[in-house]
Amino acid sequence: MPAMAFAKSRIPADPPPPGHLLGSIFNPPAVSAVFSTHPAQSRGRFHPENESSTRTCYSRDRDRIIHSSAFRRLKHKTQVFVQYEGDYFRTRLTHSIEVAQLARSLARILAVDEDLAETVALSHDLGHTPFGHSGEEALNAVTQDIGGFDHNAHALRLVTKLEHRYADFDGLNLTWETLEGLVKHNGPIAGPVPGPIAGFDMRWSLDLNCWPGLEAQIAALADDIAYINHDIDDGLRAGLFGIGDLAEAPLAGDHVHALQDRQGELELSRFIGELIRTLMSALMDDVLSETRARLTSAAPGSAADIRAMPRALAGFSAGMLEQVRALKEFLFVRMYRHPRVIGTMTRAQGVVTDLFLALASEPGLLPPDWAAQCGEAGDFATRRVVRDYIAGMTDNYALSEHARVTGTKISLD
Repeated sequence: MPAMAFAKSRIPADPPPPGHLLGSIFNPPAVSAVFSTHPAQSRGRFHPENESSTRTCYSRDRDRIIHSSAFRRLKHKTQVFVQYEGDYFRTRLTHSIEVAQLARSLARILAVDEDLAETVALSHDLGHTPFGHSGEEALNAVTQDIGGFDHNAHALRLVTKLEHRYADFDGLNLTWETLEGLVKHNGPIAGPVPGPIAGFDMRWSLDLNCWPGLEAQIAALADDIAYINHDIDDGLRAGLFGIGDLAEAPLAGDHVHALQDRQGELELSRFIGELIRTLMSALMDDVLSETRARLTSAAPGSAADIRAMPRALAGFSAGMLEQVRALKEFLFVRMYRHPRVIGTMTRAQGVVTDLFLALASEPGLLPPDWAAQCGEAGDFATRRVVRDYIAGMTDNYALSEHARVTGTKISLD
């Protein structure tokens, strides 16, 4: 593509200085990039609808996600800490909101569709079970004979089948581009495809072997940036590691030392706020610089060109990616594998396993509307209904249902 034509996409010409606030460096572009996903060119909805005269199709998708039951339930679903451990710790809902804010900021600067980036970000964790990844691992293990459990596949099932808000169709009837981003925001799906995704793809292909549009790629990066930063925040507040430990961690350590040199000793809340501000800015700056460079090199002329690329066009630089991976390993060891977290999550996995086995063997224990969908005790249809039922539970509801069904009250603390 000629240089002049590419310049019209309004990608910022120069990267920001490290550590500076994005708003002081970039102004929102006046026009969309040529490679943006354009609402007028959407592949539409599975069930045809008349579109709004006041909102784009992606803005409508965002609103449907926000008003869904599955989104509201994220308020009481574990991110790392179960809810009773403190009001300050993130839940799946607060995490999703933070991801959406970062995704929208990146989309605005890169001149792609902000509504679509935000929608994918808000929907990316809809399919999570109670008790975070530990709950997912337990539900996957106990349902191997019916295909296991995958939270992205379940998110697709929620928005295409399990949400019942409209008289004319099941699900939320989201646009093709939103469904693509929900399923493929982490990249093409190769190898065995989870059953719910494979089944839907047979009805309406999501081009599983291709990269998604730039908006979904941005949402995936926003997810990484958000959870790295808020897990540091939550880990420090919970006392799972200290400032001294973090000072020796990859990537974050440099920011800790710079902050201490600049400000001296601070109360914990101010320290965390300043640390997260500079670390998050560095990660955002790197994504913007690297993505601009990839876009300039590849010169895509449309959203279709983005999907046809052999690799993602949004990403961290090689050096930053290496540091991010090392920091994630630090968090994995010091936080996710901390004895306090492991003990709680092991008990939580027992709750999920007990619930599944009890309900699958006696589906009459399910609420009437769920029991009506079951077949015989233990058969495929019944086990799938029970899997869906448990996946939708909040942490508190899973504990209360476990007590009701098994007669045993379990405390996670």
